[in-house]
Amino acid sequence: MINLTRKVAGLMLGIFLAVGISGCGYNTMQAKEEAVLASWGDVEAAYQRRADLIPNLVEVVKGYAKHEQETLTAVTEARAKVGSVQAGKDAINSPQALQQFQQAQSQLSGALSRLMVVVERYPDLKANQNFMDLQNQLEGTENRINVARVRYNQAVQDFNVSIRTFPNSLTNSLLLHLSRKEPFKAEEGAKQAPKVKF
Repeated sequence: MINLTRKVAGLMLGIFLAVGISGCGYNTMQAKEEAVLASWGDVEAAYQRRADLIPNLVEVVKGYAKHEQETLTAVTEARAKVGSVQAGKDAINSPQALQQFQQAQSQLSGALSRLMVVVERYPDLKANQNFMDLQNQLEGTENRINVARVRYNQAVQDFNVSIRTFPNSLTNSLLLHLSRKEPFKAEEGAKQAPKVKF
């Protein structure tokens, strides 16, 4: 009878532990952190695609706009700076690293905008099929970047909520010690609408 009682007690304890562990959020929080990491990888891939397109775009423009060297140099330097700011997976845990990453990307976006202004001065370039293809790919890449950033921010929000709500917060403080992830934020001045003058 005592052995049967011990077996039943052991079985009950095992069931209780299994239910307790499954309800504590341990696996859920880890799965959500992996989703954040995967989303960050998508962001990096989209930015890398843009960086890979830029040399081809610059070369096509060079053939038409030889005296626009300053703009071409600015684009090339901004792309190099983006390459030197290796945010990697560390950026999602560091507001400073994420801000540096965003600043480098913003500088590159600004340089590309100036390049597009230069292009407007050259009707033959705008009609060049290679340039048109590259410009379309670049526009598509900008859309991909935006989608990847939105998905990343959604994954970050989901993860941050999961580590802050009970009982996950208890499990996190006792076992995992996961910290909040940093979302992308709007760039400085983004709240003001651009002024268009005709």
